[in-house]
Amino acid sequence: MRATKLVLTIKHLMYKERLLKLKLPTLKYRRLRGDMIEVFKILTGKYNINVTFSFEKHQDCRTRGHNLKLVNHRCHYDLRKYFFCTQIINTWNSLPESVISASTTDCF
Repeated sequence: MRATKLVLTIKHLMYKERLLKLKLPTLKYRRLRGDMIEVFKILTGKYNINVTFSFEKHQDCRTRGHNLKLVNHRCHYDLRKYFFCTQIINTWNSLPESVISASTTDCF
């Protein structure tokens, strides 16, 4: 929000109007896109396995969608609910096969 106010000619506009003028996506969308790119890199082996998060892949062969679906464990405490691994699983599992099977992160 603050960075868009640095453009003096549109400083007086509301946040959504500034985004439209600058042709930028919202901050929430950019954060979600960045998270999906990181998960893609982790699951496709772009990072060192010893250093990264460990996601549990769904073992059931009858899953709909793509073959990189992640297991979503239930959280009983609010502390665990806000972890990176827990927050992104539903979004990741809902992505189409064409995005998951891409060779680069350009599709995100």
